[in-house]
Amino acid sequence: MTLTIGVDVGGTKVAGGVVDDTGAVLVQVRRDTPAEDVGKTRDVIIEVVTELAAGRTIDAVGIGAAGWIDASRSTVLFAPNLAWRDEPLRQYVSDAVGLPVIVENDGNVAAWAEFRHGAARDAEDSMVMFTIGTGVGGGIVLGGELVRGAHGIAAELGHMLTVPDGHQCGCGRLGCIEQYASGNALVRFARAGARQEPHRATALLHLAGGEAEAITGPMVTAAAQGGDPVSSEAFAQIGRWLGTSLADMAQILDPQVLVVGGGVIDAGDLLLGPTRRSFADALAQRRRLPVADIRPAELGNSAGVIGAADLARRR
Repeated sequence: MTLTIGVDVGGTKVAGGVVDDTGAVLVQVRRDTPAEDVGKTRDVIIEVVTELAAGRTIDAVGIGAAGWIDASRSTVLFAPNLAWRDEPLRQYVSDAVGLPVIVENDGNVAAWAEFRHGAARDAEDSMVMFTIGTGVGGGIVLGGELVRGAHGIAAELGHMLTVPDGHQCGCGRLGCIEQYASGNALVRFARAGARQEPHRATALLHLAGGEAEAITGPMVTAAAQGGDPVSSEAFAQIGRWLGTSLADMAQILDPQVLVVGGGVIDAGDLLLGPTRRSFADALAQRRRLPVADIRPAELGNSAGVIGAADLARRR
């Protein structure tokens, strides 16, 4: 049995784990991310790896980072929630810990984890994963390999154009799917509904202290689970947009499995129900042809650690 270390680096936390070749996480470590300080963030990653490697024979280290990674899987070109700009992260960490290191985009490592050890583990060679959190991310596997593109930054699924001249996206474009199928979009839809029809959002507004602008994602989920109409309709709206994007992926790539992950998936059928209906409607002309299953992700917050570790093993 070989052991590798996976590290999941986000804007608020650095999570690491020792992972065996079955995808089991044997031990974990977590630290806060000093996101505005490049050197301190590097030091925290090195500290996590050093602690996990102590007393163990480790083959390699994989780091999943929320940002754009170059084609050689060594440099963080840009990270929107971290202070990294053209950061040679692989070299820094490898020199410090004396182990081979790879660096990969966080959406890619989560998708790879679900392909190898999670919801798509029975897929022979292809899957597409959308991660629905504050924004929308994802990853694509074709022919049993991650699709990384010529420059290493493929599969930015959240920035596919959905609504021409639609809502402003953080990437600078208008109308990206991230503005219509993310956790932020869920909150925006719910707040709008509560303002327009407060009599149909009594449970939601009660949770928010009567203020529509105080509504948060967890409040929308809790209210929808209790039957609040406006909250349920907010989930239906993001599900409708997500379903059409998944249908586009089915038309373009024809993967064996489509996986939906990220924090919003905790709502279960509140999201997946309308997503599957929208997906079926968008592909009505293909009813006599095979099409991918839509499945919820299985690995949750461990996906980043497991995927990064497994990619390091396969380096």
